[in-house]
Amino acid sequence: MCGIVGYAGKSNGVIPVLEGLSRLEYRGYDSSGISTKVENDLSVYKKEGKLENLRTHIKDLNLTSNLCIGHTRWATHGAVNDTNAHPHGNEIFSIVHNGIIENANILREDLKSKGYNFNSETDTEVFLWSITDLYKKTNDIEKSIIETFKKVDGNSAFVIMNKENNKMYSIKRSAPLVCGLNSNSNETYMSSDPYALVGFADKIYFPEDGILCIADYTSLTNVLKFKNLDGSTSKDYKVQDNTMEMESVTKGGYDHFMLKEIFEQPGLIRKLTQLYLSDDGVKDLNNFEKFSSKNYIHLAACGTALHAGYVIKNFIERETKIKVGTDFASEFRYRKPNISKDDLGLFISQSGETADTLACQQMCKDEQLYTLSIVNVNGSTLFRECDKNLLIHAGVEIGVASTKAFTQQVLVGLLLSKALASNIDKDVLLKEFNTLASRVEDVLSRKDEIKNIARAIYNKKGFIFTGRGEQYPIALEGALKLKEIAYVHAEGYAAGELKHGPISLIDEDMVNVAIITPDLYDKTYSNAQEVKARKGILVSVGEVNNKELENDSDYYFGIDFDGLVHTKPVITNVVLQLLSYHIAKIKGTDIDKPRNLAKSVTVE
Repeated sequence: MCGIVGYAGKSNGVIPVLEGLSRLEYRGYDSSGISTKVENDLSVYKKEGKLENLRTHIKDLNLTSNLCIGHTRWATHGAVNDTNAHPHGNEIFSIVHNGIIENANILREDLKSKGYNFNSETDTEVFLWSITDLYKKTNDIEKSIIETFKKVDGNSAFVIMNKENNKMYSIKRSAPLVCGLNSNSNETYMSSDPYALVGFADKIYFPEDGILCIADYTSLTNVLKFKNLDGSTSKDYKVQDNTMEMESVTKGGYDHFMLKEIFEQPGLIRKLTQLYLSDDGVKDLNNFEKFSSKNYIHLAACGTALHAGYVIKNFIERETKIKVGTDFASEFRYRKPNISKDDLGLFISQSGETADTLACQQMCKDEQLYTLSIVNVNGSTLFRECDKNLLIHAGVEIGVASTKAFTQQVLVGLLLSKALASNIDKDVLLKEFNTLASRVEDVLSRKDEIKNIARAIYNKKGFIFTGRGEQYPIALEGALKLKEIAYVHAEGYAAGELKHGPISLIDEDMVNVAIITPDLYDKTYSNAQEVKARKGILVSVGEVNNKELENDSDYYFGIDFDGLVHTKPVITNVVLQLLSYHIAKIKGTDIDKPRNLAKSVTVE
């Protein structure tokens, strides 16, 4: 859950490393740091807090180095302070680390018995002193890294520099790590996300687990080398062109990346029609018909992706006779689910690096299940590990609170359900997707209406989001968005469950955001009336021109649902995304980088 960037080349690596860290700060912003090598001396500079603190710290030092590694931290082991910030270094090595060393305490005690003193509370420093201990015995850098890597348990990625040479090393296990190459300048990069390398590297390498990656900018032949743990040359990696554009790393005139990403949704919906509802796209979708014989799908995901999964479960069970079980990925393995090799595993993740979701996929794979993913990042670990993938084509999502990825996950899930049912009517789906894109544009054009509602309710003590049927997952997602970015207490409930406990919370300072669509209208409207009877504040999202709803609500937002047979949950969710955004903006929170959160959760 940290951001890593490394550079080896003939230019000043401090510049691209700091730029890369600024793009990855959404992965962790408890602290940041860099390490440089000048002649045979390693130096470390790091500061608690956001990257700007580090920039201020080194502003007048005029740092220049052909080798540089950097890190933004989301704390796992040890408090948030300068000492625990990365990089960690000594007179021989500097390292940065993403992940958790599960046997760190055992290794630490062994190293202490050998006389090594620890400066920080981090598990990362265990790796530092372990490779140092081996290097003192062998004088072999590669062997020291490999043998230490073999000793550590858990999912981790490391990038390492040594004072003796002009090389940068990396190695990983079930954690994101890529290598980049600028083929014109022979500059090399390492990072936890290819997004950090946009504009720097034109080739991206995706090494498999347990591959030692070596960047040597002084090499006359091959500046990037890959080795197996036995020291032999490895070709166990994938390479692709880095086609991301600079536009993806800028806000494009919006106040926040989150707002930009909300407004990108109509275009992305139309993009799906071009990719999946073309003749070739439909042909590819039809390949999923072979899974229609499955009796059960195990669907696992986390956070927003799980809420998308709840919607997708509804799609699949409505379109087919396949039963779908939805699970928190963090709980799936531990409840010892009944798994048959004739079942199917379906995993949803924006990043494709979510640790809990990857562990569930591996469990199903071990049980000989065929596994599918709905994922955003081509080449991610989940993408590589699953037997078949459906890309959501959302582009880079920088805002920590997911928005456009949810929409794309739901729509791709709808296409999957139609494929499983052998029921892809291209013309009908094209019409609905294009209608949805236009209606989302209508909602976005009315942002000031939503802003006015936000201004009226932003300081209330709590929020209960309610929906029924297909809108229940949207109630969960709406509450999650508000919690994530506005730091207020919010809960999502099935509307019919209000009277079974939560209604005791209702008073004149409690807001009920009720999603009341034509589906199950009478039931859901009745639940909202229960709130009004107890003096709760009612914000309703429902059918346009519904005078009954408009009159009975304190605040009302009407939507034209005509023609949206399957996709009403998408458009109601966009309304709640904007509502949460404007409440957070009024409250003055850090919308793109909410406290305590990280974008890619790569630890369990």
